[in-house]
Amino acid sequence: MDIEFIRERITQLRLQKGVSEYKMSYDLGHSRGYINNISSGKTLPSMTEFLAICEYFGITPIEFFNTGVLNPRVNRELLDALEQLSEEDLALTLMNVKRLLKK
Repeated sequence: MDIEFIRERITQLRLQKGVSEYKMSYDLGHSRGYINNISSGKTLPSMTEFLAICEYFGITPIEFFNTGVLNPRVNRELLDALEQLSEEDLALTLMNVKRLLKK
């Protein structure tokens, strides 16, 4: 992983969230070009800003760096929902997931 990864991951997550660079910059309390400057390689976020970016996407820093997960926010929502299911419903859900994977 390198600086390019951080820039590309922020762009990927931003596009998944469906927000523009301007909107994300504004939502984080920065000038309109803040995210563009990160995406274009002019700057990198500070650690404080990196944590704010993770919070903005609703993910942890670990999830940010986990390249095996294409949409960590959706994964987190799914896991949160699964934790609320009964054991019986979890078993049914697992059975359905396995069925879907066979297709």
